[in-house]
Amino acid sequence: MKVPFITKEEVEKIAKWCPTPFHIYDEKGIRENARRLNKAFSWNKGFKEYFAVKATPNPTILKILHEEGCGTDCSSLAELVMSERCGIVGENIMFSSNDTPAEEFVKAAELGAFINLDDFTHIEFLKKTAGIPKKIFCRFNPGGIFSLGESKEGFQVMDNPGDAKYGMTEEQLIEAFRQLADLGAESFGIHSFLASNTVTNDYYPELASILFRLAVRVKKETGISVSYINLSGGVGVAYKPDQEENDIMVIGEGVRKKFEEILVPEGLGDISIFTELGRYMLAPYGELVTKAVHEKHIYKEYIGVDACAANLMRPAMYGSYHHITVLGKENEKAEYKYDVTGSLCENNDKFAIDRMLPKIEKGDYLVIHDTGAHGFSMGYNYNGRLWSAELLKREDGSVVQIRRPQTLDDYFATLDDYWDI
Repeated sequence: MKVPFITKEEVEKIAKWCPTPFHIYDEKGIRENARRLNKAFSWNKGFKEYFAVKATPNPTILKILHEEGCGTDCSSLAELVMSERCGIVGENIMFSSNDTPAEEFVKAAELGAFINLDDFTHIEFLKKTAGIPKKIFCRFNPGGIFSLGESKEGFQVMDNPGDAKYGMTEEQLIEAFRQLADLGAESFGIHSFLASNTVTNDYYPELASILFRLAVRVKKETGISVSYINLSGGVGVAYKPDQEENDIMVIGEGVRKKFEEILVPEGLGDISIFTELGRYMLAPYGELVTKAVHEKHIYKEYIGVDACAANLMRPAMYGSYHHITVLGKENEKAEYKYDVTGSLCENNDKFAIDRMLPKIEKGDYLVIHDTGAHGFSMGYNYNGRLWSAELLKREDGSVVQIRRPQTLDDYFATLDDYWDI
């Protein structure tokens, strides 16, 4: 059973000064989760989490995580600048980008960030635009199909790196290290991302074993001792209440065993392990709060809410499941089947389809769970819908606004004055 971190009484108070819909985050949960992750990898003296800014690009969130020892994983100029304005600079930034504009390499170099090259041809491009840094990463793509077979949930964890636009082949990466060393690079890192939102404790250890063996091959063929291995993201969350959650302590221990089995005997026991988690760090600690404003009875039963896919795209875009709690009715039986819909002029604007819920009446508040990552960040203005506010529930229980809602003036502010509207 998923339990909201916000109550009906709290929402009623908030709604007096911040109308629904709004995204709200749980500071206590965020901090506790970051501490668990750091504890799970504390066996590695160089471990660092680089939070994937793309998941939740809010400066307040970045500062909270930075206070817990996390850096930022940036993939654009705006994310680099956001990190800089939050006081996160230097090797606290991992710049992992693809099809990268020149000015973004320049900014990353200016900030002293770790630069992670996505493609072999980017070596020459980086050399001409920002210069080759002393420390450099390359992204690895093994090709083919990545599979873990049967996971503890009984389904197959599978992804298709061979069809992904990211990273270098193994031969390209080894040659890239040779060329980068000739150009003055002195420390090297390997980065890879092979599967998304895995709900199994086996993914990171399996990925680690692939990258650890690659580091051994690099040393044998080039003489280069890799200094860093970045496991990137991919550790997911249990969106459905009947799913078993990942155990980060078990995951960390699994990676440690591979580290000692593969790297230590090869004299590579000083390698620092990095992660770039977004969903795992934030998704369960964010909720979208919305109000039921309409009901419709035709061929199906519909509940219309004041949020829409512009506030949370994942169900419309991916068919993703997000659990829904009707506040104040947590203990009532789920005896009514609804489609829960937004107001966009698209039939996929549905947060739930044929979902069994307690009876919903107009005015009820609904909490849509696990929206703390890839929720607000994927918002948009289709149909002229405005971006909602972002709120933070502080550790003391107080609630503050950390991003105001967009206004109509904001919406029209970028129009050319010529149109004089």
